[in-house]
Amino acid sequence: MSPGCVPHSKPVVKWSDYCLPLACRPGDPYQLIAKASVDNFSKLGVAFMEDRLQMTNGLIPQKIVSVHLQDSALKELKDQATDKPALILQLSPEASFEGKPEPDIMEHAGEEDPTVLGAEPTQGKGGASGSESAAGHDRELGSVELCHLHLSSCHECLELENSTIESVKFASAENIPDLPYDHSSSLEGVADATCPEREGRRVNTMRKAPNILIYVGSDSQEALGRFQQVRSVLADCVDTDSYTLYQLPGESARRDPWSDNCLLLVIASMESVPEDLHQKFMAYLSQGGKVLGLSSPFTFAGFHMRSKDALRDTVQNLVFSRADQSQVKLSILSSGCVYDEGPGERLSMDKLQGCLENEDKDRLIVQVPFGTCGGEAVLCQVHLELPPSSSVVQSREDFDLLKSSNMRRYEVLRDILTALGLSCDMKQVPALTPLHLLWAAEEIRDPLMQWLGKHVDLEGVIKSSKLSLRFVPSYTPKIEVTPTAIPVVTDTEAFSSENFNLEIYRQNLRTEQLGKTILFAEVTSTTMSLLEGLMFEMPQEMGLIAIAARQTEGKGRGRNAWLSPAGCALSTLLVSIPLRSNLGQRIPFVQHLASLAVVEAVRSIPGYQDINLRVKWPNDIYYSDLMKLGGVLVNSTLMGETFYILIGCGFNVTNSNPTICINDLIAEYNKEYGAELKPLRADCLIARTVTVLEKLISTFQDEGPDGVLPLYYKYWAHSAQQIRLGGEEGPKVWIVGLDDSGFLQVHQEDGKVVTVHPDGNSFDMLRNLIVPKQL
Repeated sequence: MSPGCVPHSKPVVKWSDYCLPLACRPGDPYQLIAKASVDNFSKLGVAFMEDRLQMTNGLIPQKIVSVHLQDSALKELKDQATDKPALILQLSPEASFEGKPEPDIMEHAGEEDPTVLGAEPTQGKGGASGSESAAGHDRELGSVELCHLHLSSCHECLELENSTIESVKFASAENIPDLPYDHSSSLEGVADATCPEREGRRVNTMRKAPNILIYVGSDSQEALGRFQQVRSVLADCVDTDSYTLYQLPGESARRDPWSDNCLLLVIASMESVPEDLHQKFMAYLSQGGKVLGLSSPFTFAGFHMRSKDALRDTVQNLVFSRADQSQVKLSILSSGCVYDEGPGERLSMDKLQGCLENEDKDRLIVQVPFGTCGGEAVLCQVHLELPPSSSVVQSREDFDLLKSSNMRRYEVLRDILTALGLSCDMKQVPALTPLHLLWAAEEIRDPLMQWLGKHVDLEGVIKSSKLSLRFVPSYTPKIEVTPTAIPVVTDTEAFSSENFNLEIYRQNLRTEQLGKTILFAEVTSTTMSLLEGLMFEMPQEMGLIAIAARQTEGKGRGRNAWLSPAGCALSTLLVSIPLRSNLGQRIPFVQHLASLAVVEAVRSIPGYQDINLRVKWPNDIYYSDLMKLGGVLVNSTLMGETFYILIGCGFNVTNSNPTICINDLIAEYNKEYGAELKPLRADCLIARTVTVLEKLISTFQDEGPDGVLPLYYKYWAHSAQQIRLGGEEGPKVWIVGLDDSGFLQVHQEDGKVVTVHPDGNSFDMLRNLIVPKQL
């Protein structure tokens, strides 16, 4: 008698003759399906078997379900049993649920290290938290914890604990011969493994958000940091409301049935993938899985990875060929490895490819189909996952090149993800939020509320041609927010926002009038329209400004749109200028003063004077002469003897992607000079910009253009710059400066000076051209 077996008078039931194990999930009724006819099964003593069955985790199975199988099905089961150690059937959907799982068994981890792969995060999704919610997610998504079953009195059953039990979705007595590839078997003939006929695509039949699993190798702190980098860049490309991104630890990859709920496997480990995991990943591919390799040694299908030390962590020029055969050229950070075909091999590749623009045309991106079920992988030895600010990037020149190509880096990554079956459509537009009426100084509170009391109608509304503002003490979800009807909350006591700190704004605002009365929204269509109903009526000393954390319909010059992601400083400021004043006679200067104010707001902070932020004619804020990170839009209306001017301004402060932001420049400065400058906030810089602008306007009114042009030329990006007029074949000219009205003057080769008006031209800094503006 084997150790641990209990003496009994009834004959020993032989597991291997009568029962198929089911994949088991804690908290669900555990069942067995008999491999015998109903008549034969009744002779086994069902009650006895239910009493004797045990789990490796101590749970007790609830019942045994007898199923009548035809002889043909029995024969197929026996045939498969000779090839595989165990076949699995999923629990029937009719199974009841009794009792809660034990806390130590039903464990639901967070996004970064999920115990149950495929479960949605319990935070941020509006769901319940705790073990009940976790268990609910687990049941819905079909995630399985494998529990081995055995008869305590049977030595043969005890030995079955060494068998691997994997879960297979949608298995039944009728389709057992069509079970997918068994992960536990060898890789011989892996490309021909049986797979469901779903046109080569993995279908998420549980109707839950598909999972993107990210494997980064070891569980070290360095690997965790790499996971965060990869997750961040993928989250910028796909809608995280539609996809969930999890880390796939090595132990989970070996133990858990992750492939059933995996839409894309991202292999981003810097070290070689262990052989057992390589087999798991290949088995996933053979079932129609999709794989993205990011600077990883993982290869297959005859591709070989060769190291080229001259390329390691260097910036190179890449030509990326899209599926439609168009090409994108960009600067990339190379891993130092390239892909080669084996000697005498002609390998199957798909349309996506990326080759270096060098003599060898080194191949750094390959798209490889695999198997007969639609499996495919895109393998990259390009650091698409690393931002230009990565510590791997050493020089300022390399940073500049990578930042200039950063938007195209995202385009390439989105093309790859789309080719692998993911949707990279624009994320859902956030819902509009109410406005909050705030004030920067307590002394204007009472006059402001008194003015409102006299100007709102009986329903508390002030209307303009484009929208109506309804002033309310507090906001409830019953109050609708639309682009043309916006509630304005007047109670400041309950105001709180992660994106706008009123105290920080107050501390940095040092003005006589401008920016005192604030309309703030978390999300609005555009700040340019919020002040129109108030601008002609509200007293000038109240200093209206509209500020938003996000815009859904940001405006640029002409018909251009202005992208307004979170992290961008967005505002529209009301300024009134007397017609018969220095600035009133030279209104085009307003946009120059506004863009200059943004640059000076940063570079006038002690220690930040060398941050390379500049102004570009006529209304842009640039990093050096390389990349735009902000702009100004001015709308003016002359009423009597006064210009009422709305100055819309947006500039990137914390949003590094897809282009560049002010905090990127600060981080690069710190790295290059060993400084410790702190990152800046949007609310701080908006207040400082308004403060600087009021001073610039005052100086201009007193001294005219000469009072501000020295500071403007100190920061502008065009000194002695040679450009061409009209196009690449146009005449060469040299930029002189601004004329007395604020228009650009250029010096031609024949000695003539030409004035270029900003309303009919735009300046292409990257190509050094002045060209007609495209409408």
